[in-house]
Parts: sequence; C-alpha cells; structure tokens
Amino acid sequence: MTEVTGTQFLAARNGEEATVARLMTGVSLMALAFLLGIGAKAWYADHQTHAYALWLFAGLVSINLALYAWRRDHVLQRLGMLLVVGLLFAYLIASGGESNTGPLWFYVFPPLLFYLTDLKTGTALLLLCLLFAVIVFSFPALPFVSGEYSGDFKIRFFATITFESIFCFVLEASRLKARNELMALAVSHDQAARTDELTGLSNRRDMQQRLGAEYSRYQRSGHHFSVALVDLDLFKRINDDYGHDAGDAVLVQFARRVRSLIRQTDVAARWGGEEFLLLLPDTSLLQALTLAERLRADIEHTEFCFDGHRLPVTISVGVCSVTQADSVNQLLRLADINLYNAKESGRNRLAPRVRSRTTGGDAPDAPGN
Repeated sequence: MTEVTGTQFLAARNGEEATVARLMTGVSLMALAFLLGIGAKAWYADHQTHAYALWLFAGLVSINLALYAWRRDHVLQRLGMLLVVGLLFAYLIASGGESNTGPLWFYVFPPLLFYLTDLKTGTALLLLCLLFAVIVFSFPALPFVSGEYSGDFKIRFFATITFESIFCFVLEASRLKARNELMALAVSHDQAARTDELTGLSNRRDMQQRLGAEYSRYQRSGHHFSVALVDLDLFKRINDDYGHDAGDAVLVQFARRVRSLIRQTDVAARWGGEEFLLLLPDTSLLQALTLAERLRADIEHTEFCFDGHRLPVTISVGVCSVTQADSVNQLLRLADINLYNAKESGRNRLAPRVRSRTTGGDAPDAPGN
C-alpha cells in the first residue's frame, strides 16, 4: 500500500500547491492595483521619486505574474513574490514612504512569509528583515536612508511587529499541525478502505482499481501483464475440523508467504473468502506460471500450525495473460475457468497445462500438475 499512500500525499500536496498559486495570483493582482494607485497618488502629491519607485515594483509584480503564466512554476512564483515584497518593504522602511508611514506596510509581511515558506525559513527571513529595520532606525545618516522616525515610533513598531510575528508563527504552526494530522487521518482511512483487515493485503475494491489501471496501461503502451487466481484447497474442512480461528490463522500465514515470494511491483489481494488474486505487471503467461508454481510448491512444503495442530494446506491456481482476453472481466473469467480446471484435475496444481520444452509432450511444467 506504500505506492497508494505516496500517490495520495503527492495528490494532496499538488492540490495545496495549486490553491496557494491561485491565492498568490489574487494577492499579486491586488498588490498591483495598490502600487499603481498609491503611485498615482504620490505623483499628484509631487512625490515623483516615490511614485516611480512604486511603479517599478508594480512592474516587477507584473513580470512575476507573467513568468508564472508562462512557466506554471509554483516555486518560482513564491520566490519571485517573496523577493519583490522583501525589496518593497526594505525600500519603504529606508525611504519612509509618504509622511514616514512606509514601515506600517511591514505588518503584511509576517503572515505572508510564514504562509509561503516553512516555519524555519520564514523565521530566518523575518529576522533578516527586522535586522535591516534596526540598521535603518539606528543609523539614519546612512546614504540610502531618508526616512525620519521618532524614538516612540521605533519602540512601538518593534513591539507590535514582534507580537504579530510570534502570533503568526503560532497560528501557522497550529495550521500545519492540523493539516498534517488531517492528511494522515485521510490516508489512514483510505488505506483501511483498500486493505483486507485480516491479511493486510489489498482488498477486492483496491484490486479492481489496480486491474483497471494496469489494463489501461496495456492498451496505451502494450505492457503485458498476467493474473493468478489462487484458492486454498478444502479450506472449509479446516474451518470445520479446527475452527474458524484456525482458518483465520491459515489465511494470515498464507498472506505472509505470498508477500515474501512476489516482486515489489506485484500486487496480492484477498479476492474473497479463501480466494486470492495476484496482479503481475510486465509478466508473460509462462513467467506467471513459473511464479505460481513457486508459490504452489512453497505452500505445499510450508508447515501451517495452529494450537499445536499441523494443518494440511495446498493451493490450486488459475493463471491467465491479458493477451488472451479483450477486457478485465474476460481476463478474470478465464482465470476463474483455469482455477476450476486445476481443482477438477485433483487440486494442488496449476492451470493451464503447458507443454514440456524437453519432451514436446503434454507433461506439465510443474510437479503436482
């Protein structure tokens, strides 16, 4: 189930990235409108230099929007947004903006910073910005500093921005924790819905979805696959003679043996009762028969025990390749027919029978057939 879980996390992350991208696009458009509007106000108030600066930042925001529309790169969009906003606030603090109110726009930065980055990165960048503000406030004679701030303003600014930053940090940490818990809970519930509770293998629902996906891949690219329908022989007798707890123990031990023998790319599912289905990607009929025979022989020689009793367990297997079928349903029907033939032929064997390469006769590939 690792592949399914990883896919779900990736899908959730991609969905979150798309949501953030839409939000950033909206924020960028709003910022563009504000910069153009406030720049126009500064122009008519005879603050031409300030107006040109704001229009320059409006141009940078427009470039970032255009780059995202072209590249659709979420990371580049975030970095561009952070860079533009950081430079804008550095300019506003150093210049003072109009009437030395530029630093007031800095209050927008902490929540945006924590939302676009992780907590550690956001904290580090915020500290750098505050260090720049300290330098500007402490050394007003620097050549790039034109803003003039009173001592009372400086104290109130740092007190309030510190409180806001801590508050934003706590809120973002709580949001991330709740999000991660919800994602883990959703994945856990979905995994439970796809997993057989007793054996831990995929259940019928999950296998049907995987079969559909594998068949679509076969139709697109011609990658063959096979299935093996496995039935535990005379399983009802185990339940009748030793009890249902013994039957459950056999199913669990059988599932462990299956997992140890199949490849990582293969999928094993409890198809129903004592029937199991193996999905074998990129596997021909002969390769599937070889794997099925290895499983049959392993089960035949494995000691299944419960409450001090050795339980007789063998399996019959019906194997089919996708090249023999026109649909998933037909593939499963043919595998079921082959399983029926294997059981009718005496159980503890495979079907179909294949010709021996050495003799050319009708001898089966595997002992027990």
